[in-house]
Amino acid sequence: MKQFISVEDVPSVPQLVATALDYKKSPFKDKGLGENKTLGMIFLNPSLRTRLSTQVAARNLGMEVVVFNIDKEGWALEMNDGVVMSGNTTEHVKEAAAVMGQYFDIMAIRTFPGLKNKEEDYTEKYINQFVKYAGRPIVSLESATLHPLQSLTDVITIKERWQQPRKPKVVLTWAPHVKALPQAVPNSFAEWMNNWDEVDFVITHPQGYELDPKFAGQAPVIYNQEEALEGADFVYVKNWSSYKDYGKITCTDERWMITNERLKNTNNASVMHCLPVRRNVVIADEVLDGSQSIVIPQAGNRVWAAQAVLSEILKHQ
Repeated sequence: MKQFISVEDVPSVPQLVATALDYKKSPFKDKGLGENKTLGMIFLNPSLRTRLSTQVAARNLGMEVVVFNIDKEGWALEMNDGVVMSGNTTEHVKEAAAVMGQYFDIMAIRTFPGLKNKEEDYTEKYINQFVKYAGRPIVSLESATLHPLQSLTDVITIKERWQQPRKPKVVLTWAPHVKALPQAVPNSFAEWMNNWDEVDFVITHPQGYELDPKFAGQAPVIYNQEEALEGADFVYVKNWSSYKDYGKITCTDERWMITNERLKNTNNASVMHCLPVRRNVVIADEVLDGSQSIVIPQAGNRVWAAQAVLSEILKHQ
């Protein structure tokens, strides 16, 4: 594996999941793999779980880690090619990425969409500029349209908890939110569920919240949440803004919030969320604090997902 931007970079999802679960059993078994190697973590927007879990994972492998919040500590970067830099940007990504490539063995980048220009966001210009100019393997810590480390974590979490011979029913459900949020997590989750092919995957959301077909694939879309949740074994809850009416909030229906009542016809489904979560807006307290919530162990698996990815890249450097 030479980079980690999407599931398409992964030769075998089951093998990568197995590697992650092995690290969960024995975190320091490859302590020497990253010796004398440095991971540069570059943030263009904030992070809690992604930042901390990836740092822990890298150190489990013996790597040195440098964290740089470029949005607060660095020069304003120009991301467009061929421009006259007479405005607010101070340094071009061509130089910035290339220079950082001189310092680090692997670079991990977190970017965020503007949610104003769909075409620009969906070209993944920001992260692709680092891929183009850094000259080092790039690991996505979330981009404008995808969050592959989160999705790998989600696959790991489902795999370790499902012990039955049949495929589990996994439902991705939209939930309300007070802010317009990106489609990155649901896009990525759908992409990984479709590629993994070890689950029966269903998407439910209000009309107008259809995801980009590139990521949703052939997954059934059901506009009635109650119908979609029936018999579910895992319920993945996430808000996203409209892809069609890009970046807009077109529904605020509180009935889409996940409550115990909403879960009553599931197969005692495990409830997942990438966090952070707005309590009693996206998911009710009674669910988050109840026995069906697995959001904390899910977040714990972020370490093993990152460690598996970094180790695969280190092995092939």
